[in-house]
Amino acid sequence: MSASASVGIAGRRFQWRQPSILPGFAPSLTITLVWLVLIVLAPLGVMLWFTAGLGWRGFFNVILEPRVLGDLRVSLSTALYASVVNAGFGLLVAWVLARYRFPGRRLADALIDLPFALPTAVAGIALSTLYAPNGWLGALLAPLGIHIAFNPSGIVVAMMFISLPFIVRTVQPVIEDLEPEQEEAASLMGATPLQIFLRISFPAILPSLLTGFALAFARCLGEYGSIIFIAGNKPMVSEIVPLLIVARLDEFDYQGATAIGTLMLGVSFLLLLTINLLQAWVRRRHGG
Repeated sequence: MSASASVGIAGRRFQWRQPSILPGFAPSLTITLVWLVLIVLAPLGVMLWFTAGLGWRGFFNVILEPRVLGDLRVSLSTALYASVVNAGFGLLVAWVLARYRFPGRRLADALIDLPFALPTAVAGIALSTLYAPNGWLGALLAPLGIHIAFNPSGIVVAMMFISLPFIVRTVQPVIEDLEPEQEEAASLMGATPLQIFLRISFPAILPSLLTGFALAFARCLGEYGSIIFIAGNKPMVSEIVPLLIVARLDEFDYQGATAIGTLMLGVSFLLLLTINLLQAWVRRRHGG
């Protein structure tokens, strides 16, 4: 290759990119970065700054307290149970709404978004009234030895209520975009409906289902209003970490509250990162 050709290739390689047809890149990028700093990074930075005042020893002394570890176990376990259950039932609801037409479908589709609009305190009061021992459902379950309200199971029910839309709204558009030709071809070749779902439909749905699971799990970890009314709030038994943070703030222990908040931030970030890596692996494996 001649020297002039090499220079030409290098010139094309390092040539500035042509300006976009749509103007305003610089101001829009500046506004975006400033907005993210003010809304996201600044509050997190203040929390980390307060936590840094404890030092490493003080930080670990706070987060390794038995009450903190017990409440963390309660929050993580109940959030996991609620997210796993909602992953199954949310997939079923999304499949029905996307694939079938029936009377009242639009109303059912609108009800999915109700937990987004309903104040969490109102949801908590309604759930505790419904599942209390003298409530409509609680009175029927109590003779069977099933107690929902004021127990860890009440936390799971509240988390399921507030996190269901994340699963449905993440999976439903993917189901609607599935091409029916592959399913029809598999059916003509003799595949059963279960085989068609497991081998054709579900691999395409799985990445979005993992995304919905991660969003639901993170939402469950941070929920407060709908849980405190139905949980019972017994330390290390039915007390969630957000309630413990509020209790520390009421005691004017700001560094302790921020230390626990930093712990929850780290746990949530680690879990979301793990889910995102798993989602990327699933997409590469299925060629998505």
